[in-house]
Amino acid sequence: MTQGELSPQYDPVEESRMGLFEHLMELRSRMIWIVGALLVGTVVSFLFVEPILAIITAPVVGASGKSLIAIGPTDTISIFFRVGFVSGAVIAMPVMVYQIVAFIAPGLYPHEKRALFMLLPGVMMLFFLGAWFAFNIMVPVATSFLQNFLGSVIDQEWTIDRYVNFVTRIVFWIGVFFETPLVIAFLARIGLVTGPKLLSYWRQSIVGTSIIAAIITPTVDPVNMMIVMVPLIVLYFLGVGLAYILYRPREPRDFSE
Repeated sequence: MTQGELSPQYDPVEESRMGLFEHLMELRSRMIWIVGALLVGTVVSFLFVEPILAIITAPVVGASGKSLIAIGPTDTISIFFRVGFVSGAVIAMPVMVYQIVAFIAPGLYPHEKRALFMLLPGVMMLFFLGAWFAFNIMVPVATSFLQNFLGSVIDQEWTIDRYVNFVTRIVFWIGVFFETPLVIAFLARIGLVTGPKLLSYWRQSIVGTSIIAAIITPTVDPVNMMIVMVPLIVLYFLGVGLAYILYRPREPRDFSE
């Protein structure tokens, strides 16, 4: 048979389909890469825990002039490993994201694979941009508010373990939600969502965003909640705009496309 006779029967998704054993072996290989990258990143981070911790604690030390305290004999050791692990995960994130994407890519059509791999650098950039925004804008505002709330009657002495958990939660989730536009753009590109459909849910998206902001925000004041909520709303509508531009109906295509 000629290539022209074969092409109507060719389905790239069927061609790339693997059996259960092949999937398990592929998953094992990807997990080895992920764990290896995480271990390497963590070991490297152990060499820089002190300067990293100094950066993390700078907002509260600058706002109050006080150092954070540890109330248990092993608190400093647990913080050392926690900071090292989290920093190692950040270092290893490009490898981790790539391995996850490479695992799901065989189930996509060629143009969907191209779109997914083209979005990878943007996903990483938006995550780090969101983390930067959270740490440099949100955390100082929240820290200043919490330090001064009832400060005239309560002498606040913060512990290092609770503060590190507080900072990493905000920074991580804001970094994740900064990826919203590219995720929506990819889903629109492969035909799973459309701009008009997403826009029709604008009321629900605002309500959902306000709930998410209330969960992420560690304070009860509306100022900090708005600092979280407004960027999330802007990111959602940016994603809607990208969906209008990039939407492409999902349908079987020849490999040559």
